Amino acid sequence: MNKLALVFPGQASQYVGMGKEFYEKYPVAKETFDAANEILGYDIKKIIFEGPLEQLTQTKYTQPAVFVTSVACFKVFTSNFRLPTSGCFTAGHSLGEYSALVASEVLSYEDALKLVNSRANFIQSACEKTKGTMLAILGAEKNEVSEICTEASNTGVCQAVNFNAPGQIVISGEIAAISKAKELAKTKKIKAIPLAVSGAFHSSLMKEAAEKMAEELKKYVFKNPKFPVVSNCDAEITTDGSKIPEKLVKQIASPVLWIDSINKIISNGCEIFIELGPKNIVSGMIKKISPQAKTFNIENETTLNTTLEALKNV
Repeated sequence: MNKLALVFPGQASQYVGMGKEFYEKYPVAKETFDAANEILGYDIKKIIFEGPLEQLTQTKYTQPAVFVTSVACFKVFTSNFRLPTSGCFTAGHSLGEYSALVASEVLSYEDALKLVNSRANFIQSACEKTKGTMLAILGAEKNEVSEICTEASNTGVCQAVNFNAPGQIVISGEIAAISKAKELAKTKKIKAIPLAVSGAFHSSLMKEAAEKMAEELKKYVFKNPKFPVVSNCDAEITTDGSKIPEKLVKQIASPVLWIDSINKIISNGCEIFIELGPKNIVSGMIKKISPQAKTFNIENETTLNTTLEALKNV
């Protein structure tokens, strides 16, 4: 089989009812969701399956919810498909990197969920203190976005933080500075879309959350990955588990280098990308980065069967 990459979504992919179809049909998915309630000490399953959406979109719930759903999708997939022993990569967009670490057996599901829960609470706390937001800049070159950020920085923190795909860069920072950046984009006839988020993710405003996470990560043991992990804070292949904690700390207050991460995987001969988790946002980004890549997403029975059938022929 050709080399393949397992990729996982991050925050913003959530929706009420995600993963429920797998929960009702596959014991391995049911176990994953039920265990989450025990690990977290509250009914995350109810929030995922029933909402309300306003609660599900709060960072402290969103991150565990997306993680749990993604791992459930991964477990359903691997109960129906034997992964190759070599030639497999894992990567996750921001929060999704924790799902990738479970897939690569760096962390157990329980430990990873505890860390995701801590991460979510640290980030939500930082968001409440700093009052930031984010803005998607579409159709612009890196240098154009850099110019906008530099000019808007006179008003406050304004940084390019998510390099998601060609022509799709997200900036993050203080509300006044991001508002200024939107105005500047408009004058340059560049499309800018405000994101419905509660804070300035991946910017320097998340420094306190990163510092708290650094202390939390010291409590856990990180094994060497079964499959190489591409970390999105530096787009490098990681095979040494001891180096992963520092990358998870850096990730919180540093840009997500998703374009570089995907290109790194492709440069190592990978042609197939399987997204495991809600929606297909990551798959869409990958198609923009590399139109020739074969992408699949697995979030329900239909997408699972489509992927399994396609994999018979590659």
